[in-house]
Amino acid sequence: MWKSNQTCVTEIVFLGFSDFQALQVLLFVVVFTFYMVALLGNSLIVIVTVTDRALCTPMYFFLRNLSFLEIGYTSVMIPKMLLNLLLETQTISFAGCGAQMCFFILFGITECCLLSVMAYDRYVAICHPLQYTLVMNQRVCIQMAAVSWSVGTLVAFGQTVSIFTLPFCGSNSISHFFCDILPVLRLATTDTRKNEAAVAIVTVVFIFIPFLLILLSYILILFTILRMPSAEGRRKAFSTCSSHLIVVSLFYGTVTFTYVRPKSVYSLGSDRLLSLLYTVVTPMFNPIVYSLRNKEVRSALRKSINRYSYLEIKVLHCERENGTFWPLMNLK
Repeated sequence: MWKSNQTCVTEIVFLGFSDFQALQVLLFVVVFTFYMVALLGNSLIVIVTVTDRALCTPMYFFLRNLSFLEIGYTSVMIPKMLLNLLLETQTISFAGCGAQMCFFILFGITECCLLSVMAYDRYVAICHPLQYTLVMNQRVCIQMAAVSWSVGTLVAFGQTVSIFTLPFCGSNSISHFFCDILPVLRLATTDTRKNEAAVAIVTVVFIFIPFLLILLSYILILFTILRMPSAEGRRKAFSTCSSHLIVVSLFYGTVTFTYVRPKSVYSLGSDRLLSLLYTVVTPMFNPIVYSLRNKEVRSALRKSINRYSYLEIKVLHCERENGTFWPLMNLK
């Protein structure tokens, strides 16, 4: 895959934050904090949805997949960016750039598909509640998740191969902090119009068609909710969908404005800011949104914390009974 580029570009230089030298340390602290919150929050969601039997439903199965996606999505870019912020030269190897782009596309496309699947799950739950357990059975849920991951994998591999088999024998600097598709394409020393057309097709088919499916699902959900006779029933139905709607709005809002806005409002500063939003801030908010707005997730988190505290107390008690605890105390 990298054979045609071995004598030309061997590394990519990131210029994303080179004009903010005075703020490098502050930026490192902020991004590191957001990354840790995102990592911890999404990891907790994965753990509680696996261990708590009350959360063994399709909605939480897809939420677990979403949280796992967010962990991978942020971990593909943020650790390298944090390392580069501490170094004078912000670089990545050519092969590393290809791997980073591949996983970035994989997780991004898979998330788009998964968000549309989650919208369909909410549609069936609200519009066809009596058929929900039949339609959204375990086999169907696993198949939907597998299709989402498979689509993301195929698109990511195809796009990465088509881009990184182009000749790269000129400039090796991009005004970004990770290997995004278009900045890397601009480095190719050949006509890239076919590749840009392929990127546009992928954007329409695998990003905006899932968004249209989400929109259609919520239009049908809205009509169903408005026909409900009970105000309490309408409130519960809206509450069931609110977390997913917020996550969809955060994800598609930043991605759409980053990749679809007109060139007249394009600037490097706004591009980098928006990229930080959808690579760091949005993954941090997703577990917060689901945990704060969902009683079952909050309850599962409390049970996990209480279980951990109980086990810790029990271990300390056993150590004391076995005579290993008091010697440690006496060292003070």
